[in-house]
Amino acid sequence: MSFVPKRCTTYAASNVQNINQLPPTYMYSVIFKDIVLEINDDDAKSIKALEIYCKKKEIPDTEINELKRKYHQKSPVWWYTCEMFLYGMLNRGLRSLDTEAMSKLGFSIRSLHRQLEQLHQEQSANFKKSFTVYRGQGMSKEDFQSLLDSKGGLLSFNNFLSTMFSALAGPQYYL
Repeated sequence: MSFVPKRCTTYAASNVQNINQLPPTYMYSVIFKDIVLEINDDDAKSIKALEIYCKKKEIPDTEINELKRKYHQKSPVWWYTCEMFLYGMLNRGLRSLDTEAMSKLGFSIRSLHRQLEQLHQEQSANFKKSFTVYRGQGMSKEDFQSLLDSKGGLLSFNNFLSTMFSALAGPQYYL
């Protein structure tokens, strides 16, 4: 997580040159997201590159082969929530800003992002007002103090909010 205090966002927004006052991890994650979402590559080539990467990381062949055979038969949310290596590898890569892992999983990130955008568009009209979703997150005392100090600012997550996916994985979809 990155915490950006309100004073930094207000100061940065007041002058384009002040953008460099924002925390580097926040800026890197925004830039990475923009790049990954703009790439238009071939899923087959991407899955092959992921397979090579996974073999180096000692991911079981059975999981890799299942992904290769069935990737287009299931939704991106399904793959993200099923019990295999994708969820852990993706969130670990995003949290640690592991560019190699994130680039190998870029096709999955794009697909997941697109499906969430689509679900949001389809379902947002059904809700008259916003609602609160809770997610537990362990954090150090220092991070908690940074959270308190950032009230009114930005809170950036370098992973997908899994709370939504537990609801999305069932037969009904709620955002």
